[in-house]
Order: sequence, then C-alpha cells, then structure tokens
Amino acid sequence: MESVYAEFERTARRHGGKPFLHLPGFSYSACLERADALAARYRTRGYGRGHRVALQLGNRPEFFLHFLALNSLGASIVPLNPDYRKAELEYVLQHSEACLVVDASLEDLSGLPPAPPPRDAGECALLYTSGTTGKPKGCLLSNFYFLNDARRYLAESGPCEVLEGEERLITPLPLFHMNSLEVSTVAMILSAGCIIQLDRFHPRSWWEEVARSDATIVHYLGVMPAILLGQAAGPFDRAHRVRFGYGANANPRDHAAFEARFGFPLVEAWAMTETGGGALIAASREPRQVGTRCIGFPPDALDVHVEEETGELWVRQKGPDPRKGFFSGYYKDAAATEEAWRDGWFHTGDAVRRGPDGQLHFVDRRKNIIRRSGENIAALEVEAALAGHPAVQQVAVIARPDPVRDEEVMACVILADPKQKTLQTAKSIQDWCLERLSYFKAPGYVAFLDDLPVTSTNKVQKAKLADFTVNPVHSFDLRDRKKRS
Repeated sequence: MESVYAEFERTARRHGGKPFLHLPGFSYSACLERADALAARYRTRGYGRGHRVALQLGNRPEFFLHFLALNSLGASIVPLNPDYRKAELEYVLQHSEACLVVDASLEDLSGLPPAPPPRDAGECALLYTSGTTGKPKGCLLSNFYFLNDARRYLAESGPCEVLEGEERLITPLPLFHMNSLEVSTVAMILSAGCIIQLDRFHPRSWWEEVARSDATIVHYLGVMPAILLGQAAGPFDRAHRVRFGYGANANPRDHAAFEARFGFPLVEAWAMTETGGGALIAASREPRQVGTRCIGFPPDALDVHVEEETGELWVRQKGPDPRKGFFSGYYKDAAATEEAWRDGWFHTGDAVRRGPDGQLHFVDRRKNIIRRSGENIAALEVEAALAGHPAVQQVAVIARPDPVRDEEVMACVILADPKQKTLQTAKSIQDWCLERLSYFKAPGYVAFLDDLPVTSTNKVQKAKLADFTVNPVHSFDLRDRKKRS
C-alpha cells in the first residue's frame, strides 16, 4: 500500500547521501535509519495500525522522524499546536482519542507505555483546523491525500517547476499546518529535495537564513511579504538562489513591489485542509495577473461552480469519485461532513470571482463579507486599502451590527504611533479609504487597539474582535461622513 514512509524509503534508497533536513547528520539514509529504529521501539510496545499518536514536538527535526516511524507502522499522527492553552490541549486530546503524546526530543522512548487495543482506522493524520470561530474540527487525512497533495504541487510548471534532486525548500510555517506538513514535507520527499524547516518566521534574520541555507523555494503566508517589504534594504535581499515563492494571501499592494525588490515570483495558490490536492488551484502560469488576488485557472480534473448570489466557490473532482483527494471527513461529525458536501459539491465558504479569461480571483471568506444596505463588501479588500495608510501598522476589518443598514464596516487598527488615537487620525483613515474605494466600503467605525487576537498561523480571530465591537475603547463613529459623491 502506498504511504508517506514507503515513498521516503524509496527516495532514501536512491538518494541516501542527499540531505533530507538542512541539519548535520540528517541525510535521507541517516533519517531512514533513525526512523526505522524508532519504529522498532514503537512496535515492541504494540503500536501500529489503528493507533493515533499526538506529536507535541513543534517544528523540531524529531517531528519528522516520529512521523515517518509511526507512518511505517500504519499509525496516525495528531500534530499539536505548541501554543495550545490547557483547555485547548485537553479538548484536542480528548476529541482525537490519541493513545499517546510524544512531547520529548529523546529517541530512546524509554518508559513508553504498552499500546491499547487498536481501532479500525487507516488514516495518515488527524489535523485540526485553526478554530477561528469555535471549536476546531478534526480533518481525517489518508496517505493518498498526503501523496496526492504533494504530486499536485509537483505537477505545476512555469515559474514554480520543481527540479528533482535539486530543490531546497525553506519554510517557517508550523508542522501542524497543511502547507508545511503535507505540501512542503511530502513534495520534498517525492522529489529528493531538502527541507529547511525554521522554528518560526524571523523577519530580521529571514534573508540571511534564506541566503546562507541556499534555499531555492520559499513557502509563505500573506503577512510575510508585507513585513519583509517594510524592512530596510539589506545585503541579503538579492544574495540568494530562490526561484519562486509559493503561498497565499499576499496583499495585492505588496505583490509586484515584493517581486521587483527581491527578484522572484510569488505564486498565489488556494486550497483548504479539507480539499488538499483534490482542489488545489494556483496561479502557476502566465498571465499571473499580479496584484489582483488571482489564484489561477482551475485544473482540468476539477469541477468548479461559483454560486451566483454569494460568489461562494463550490468544488469537486470530475468523474465517478467527486471526493477523490479530499479529506475523509470531520472526525466524529458526520453531519458537518455531509453539510459541507451538500448537493454533491464541497462548499468552501470562500467567495471568488471569475475573470474574463476564466481565471479565479479570491475575494474573501464568506464569513468576512460585510452586508451593508444590500451591498456585499469584502473585508479583505478594505484591509488591503487601509494597510497603505502611513499611520496604520496593522488592520482587521469586521462587521458591526447597524439598525438601519444591517451591518456597517468597522476597521480595528493598530497604529504605528499609539499616541495618535485621535478623532483626527480616525478621519484620515476613513478619508484614505474614501479616496481609493467606493464610499460604502469605507469604515463607518474606526477603533484603535493595542493588539489583534491571532492564531498561531497569524490569522486574525475575528470572532473575538466581534465581541469587542459591543463596547470598544477608542472607537469613533464616522457613519455620518459616508456619503455618495
């Protein structure tokens, strides 16, 4: 049976001397030997197919070894977010029914308890969503899901063609996130590439790390290009070998400027933990329409429907198996799984628009669409406009209930200078938006905060911000200044 471990073993037999991880002593052959030794220790205690093991190892190299060892035995992993608080950790461990937590870097597994009776399961991993609007859901992911996702990535051409045996992929993204665990890791395994796995994103040392590691591919999330563009020019800005970046949600305002300054394309892509490679879409061929949130042409094997009223993207595989390559379902939540797949389509919850050439453009999460007086307003578009204001360090746009217009646009702003929390600054922020977008998209409220609640992958937790709108501090009501010109 195909598995991540079987593909790793195949690569190690052919390219044993090549580095798997960018660390001394972590060649493919050395990692295979260490993973096999770990697997033998797990096996002696009865762990194997039907067991689920939680890995609380962060982005440490040991994570890869335990993953491969457990995968070789047919066991599933539950990657844990190291930033979980006690209640979050207890929920995931209880819900996942993990029979063991591995939270030390030691490889001898001394004191490993005997395995309990196995369940009837054949998954590769149980990956929990970020839970920005409630309890995280557990996505059941098969070995086929992992391998298909990576192969779909490797099938790209144009600016993001992956060269077998030559690539060195640097990523600061967490191993409990689909991009790093499923795409980066398995794609490098299949192509005999090297993973440069950072503990997290370090803006000040980023370009030096990229240059000194000889990275050829960068994986990013939307906040990274903006932060890097905001730094002063340095000696490593162009002293690197990177051929392309691959990620999502780069601010359109930053996209072209980033490519011009740092010398490589950022390929914008779209996928979800639930869709994996079954519905991966990427702007991987020209024209990429830089600066428009273009995510590219849907692949030939993918059926796409854009719902007329809401713009929601629905996807499924063509042919007899519409769920091929997608997740296997939400663990312990068959009702939520079938609701997501209602009418034979996977309902993504994301709003898109289709360009005249057939390419798709990401608009926003549907839950981030503000409905004001019958107009649909994408919070992401307003955030992109406001991010250019010289006083704004960071901004999140949400809906605030309005008795007349249903909802009103509210900008939650962190200022570069906290002393500027004034009505004058709020008006200048609104005016900035009025000059760049239709009047109804400008914020009717501007609120100044000291920080924004975010997940470990830097997604703003807008559900928590919505609670703040009831009685905000330093909030200014500017609705009477929004007028059609």
